[in-house]
Amino acid sequence: MFSEGKIQAVGALDDLPASRGDRVIDCSGLTAIPGLIDAHVHLELSPDDAKPPDKLATAERLPAMAERAEAMARAGITTGRDLGGGAWLEIEIRGRINRGALLGPRLLCAGQPITSVAGHCHFWGGEAAGFAEAEAVLRRQLEHGVDLIKVMATGGRMTRGSNQIDPQFDLPTLSQIVDLAASHELPVAAHCHGTEGIRIAAEAGVRTIEHCSWVGQAGWASDYRPEVAAAMAERGVWVSPTVSRGWRRFLDNPDSTTLKRIQAAFKDMRSRDIPFIASTDAGIPGVYHHHLPQALPVFAAIAGLTPEAALRTATSAAAKGLGISQVTGRLKPGLSADIVLVHGNPLDDLTVLAEPAAVWARGVEAKELS
Repeated sequence: MFSEGKIQAVGALDDLPASRGDRVIDCSGLTAIPGLIDAHVHLELSPDDAKPPDKLATAERLPAMAERAEAMARAGITTGRDLGGGAWLEIEIRGRINRGALLGPRLLCAGQPITSVAGHCHFWGGEAAGFAEAEAVLRRQLEHGVDLIKVMATGGRMTRGSNQIDPQFDLPTLSQIVDLAASHELPVAAHCHGTEGIRIAAEAGVRTIEHCSWVGQAGWASDYRPEVAAAMAERGVWVSPTVSRGWRRFLDNPDSTTLKRIQAAFKDMRSRDIPFIASTDAGIPGVYHHHLPQALPVFAAIAGLTPEAALRTATSAAAKGLGISQVTGRLKPGLSADIVLVHGNPLDDLTVLAEPAAVWARGVEAKELS
């Protein structure tokens, strides 16, 4: 039962108090779960378009971004963390959703990522040669009302001339960025592929490490260092590994050396109680914004998680990691009415998430009960 976008009560229908204005949802034969959270999306990017986003006019981008946001909500994704754009258009989308003018998930937006000169995603306008310039980029994001700060701690695969192994900022600089963000009560998410960048980000005190790929000269997960993982665990760093449904290609080749390295890294991180947050990097080629439900079974298989543990990475654990556990992530009175109904039990079979029976995002019906 909910009203005014908040859950009022959860329980057997006959036990719920009657109250005028409350919406009572009959879940007979269905399973109710909290709305899903994708901790790494890019609304500005189209999975189908190789054209750089900076080459598209604003008028071209906004309608497509609105469509992606609506598709997320209808798929049961009621919260998304947008980790990069060049023109703060995702913040405009966030405002439209918050005003009720657009159907979509709750959005946490980072704005322009801080990157090195000619570094990963430099085309989004966040280049900085050192802390003074990084401070200017950060303050520009504050002016636009961001919810967190994103830093490209290493290079990335999709920026020409960028090396995913190499750090883009040294420890003193990244530490200063984190401290400045903290002074404004903003967490920092750090894009990290190479292991040295992961180490620097962890020591600098970032909140989440995105990708956490442990990339070395021999490729993905070829430079896993237990001592760096130990530092991450000690500092309470969360890992947002951006495992999309496309990672099934690794599972299709169980003898793959890369798969074995990735799974060994996840196993060791799990043994250290490093917490994970479900994420997909939606917007990069072939990764669609509404496909987190299809990605979760793949993530569970890759990371060695039970269905329950995998579901928590996209609900209660994700909310805790993103600092919104008093807002969403559980079906609890007083929290947001972010509710997904599914046929079957996702604790037995995560694939049931792919076809939700109904969705409410902050009490707004995103998918009608079927």
